[in-house]
Amino acid sequence: MEQPEQVERLTIYTDGASRGNPGPAAAGFVLTDSGGKEVAAKGVYLGETTNNVAEYTGLVKALEAAKKISPEELCIYSDSELMVRQIKGEYKVKSELIRPLYQQVMSLLESFGCYKIKHVPRGKNARADGLCNRALDKQGDVEAKDKESTAGQKHLRLGVLISGGGKTLLNILECIEKGELNAEVPVVISSRPKVKGVERALKAGLDVKVIRTKDFSDVNEFSKQLEETLVTAEVDLVIQGGWLCLWKIPERYIDKVMNIHPALLPSFGGKGMWGHHVHEAVLAASCKVSGCTVHFCTNEYDNGPIIVQRTCRVEEGDTADTLAEHVFEQECIAYPEAIRMFAQGRLKVEQGKVKIPGEQGS
Repeated sequence: MEQPEQVERLTIYTDGASRGNPGPAAAGFVLTDSGGKEVAAKGVYLGETTNNVAEYTGLVKALEAAKKISPEELCIYSDSELMVRQIKGEYKVKSELIRPLYQQVMSLLESFGCYKIKHVPRGKNARADGLCNRALDKQGDVEAKDKESTAGQKHLRLGVLISGGGKTLLNILECIEKGELNAEVPVVISSRPKVKGVERALKAGLDVKVIRTKDFSDVNEFSKQLEETLVTAEVDLVIQGGWLCLWKIPERYIDKVMNIHPALLPSFGGKGMWGHHVHEAVLAASCKVSGCTVHFCTNEYDNGPIIVQRTCRVEEGDTADTLAEHVFEQECIAYPEAIRMFAQGRLKVEQGKVKIPGEQGS
């Protein structure tokens, strides 16, 4: 990336993540000028460390990049509330592991005449978060100018099952279009004929089949028709995106059917727990954190080996609608991540659990 010119105001978005805590970790940052133009961005692979170290390292890398630009005013956004409060002096830094990084951050901040730092929800830090995940997937640094590599990913034919609006389908299509997934969607199956998802799939030029449970005598016949349709389309991996029908997964598709649930399973799962029903239950339970779960499917609702989980805060004043938006932001990251790992051959199911080489406990 070319050396950016000096700007009056610079905004930093920074993030860090560890899969295991400690585990494989990465940091990411994005710098934008006063007009919102991106002037620098990078994901940095850190090897094995903790989430807090990754968060601080991301901020150090961002400040080092910002120092070269010498802005008159600096605004920093992070989704690490702990780090933000420590830098503001509201919390003490007790960890011996973190203290040197904290001191480095404070020293770098002295280079700027005027700065402020603020905590933001993860959904508003998606770009930096995405760079972290790209660095983790690559196990190496990534530059903003680099397209997400599909090297090492087997080309997948995805069969997408829907029962509603098809937002998950659109997310997957967008990832394919951007080159983030080495895949195609040869068939979309809807359990309902008059839903937005069917319209969206047809508009995208996809082959859509409507297969309704009520058109079959029992679940066995329904499942048989699903299997035949998927096999005819030569589907490698089945993606359930807002699919509300239980079906018997045939032998050929065991550990090849994924589902995403808008909560942190095993909590708030099971029959009847879908969409707003889930978010209303989370709010009724006064949970402070929610999120999403990608898992392989079994012949039970919301059961099966967990592949990826991502979290979001339940904010004060959240409704089922606003919480659904927060969770879907995480779904848009989690599902492509799970599909990529499948394409890379990294998902191994052993004794009912998914083992991912390189992650703690695998």
